Amino acid sequence: MTAENTSSGLRERKKERTRQAIAQTARRLFGERGFEEVTVADVARAADVSEATVFNYFPTKEDLFYSGLEAFEEELLAAVRDRRSGESVLAAFGRFILEPRGLFAASDEAAAERYAAMVRTIAASPALLARERRILAQYTESLAAEIATEVGADADAVEPRVAANALIGVHRALLDYSRREILAGTRNPQLGRRVRAAGRRALAVLERGLGDYAIKG
Repeated sequence: MTAENTSSGLRERKKERTRQAIAQTARRLFGERGFEEVTVADVARAADVSEATVFNYFPTKEDLFYSGLEAFEEELLAAVRDRRSGESVLAAFGRFILEPRGLFAASDEAAAERYAAMVRTIAASPALLARERRILAQYTESLAAEIATEVGADADAVEPRVAANALIGVHRALLDYSRREILAGTRNPQLGRRVRAAGRRALAVLERGLGDYAIKG
């Protein structure tokens, strides 16, 4: 490895540490004071960087809170793309969303309360809830494109979009369900058990199809 490559690698690691430090500082302030009550200038001061530096890493204030979700999208698409031969998109998606991660993998009280603080911040912020809806819409578009490519459908075909909307709909419903449980004080291991059980019921509805669901009596 050349000296130039070594220097470039050090710079990239330093940039990533700075990015993570800014994001962690922002989430702490948002949790303490609420998203709308914290400015980018507040974050910059607390992280000991300039506002320009914050904006270099995070174009909007919402990006400060939701940083890292790009990885979730990539992992979701990879779970579908790399599933076993003979396995359905539904089965791969279900396995992915029911896997313990984040709050549902938090084994100690301090970690659980940090995640709970994030949930409370989202629930109290119209701006963050709106951004969440846009993020889920992007997940849907990406998943629809992945499915369309796999089955050889046109990019604007209806069927991949229907499938993607149904699958991301399960994810959205579980987010809402877990948020209500967390705000009501439910924590692991009970929280994880309830969310996974709800997820299995939701996936079972899709497995059966909607033809015989909610028939009016």
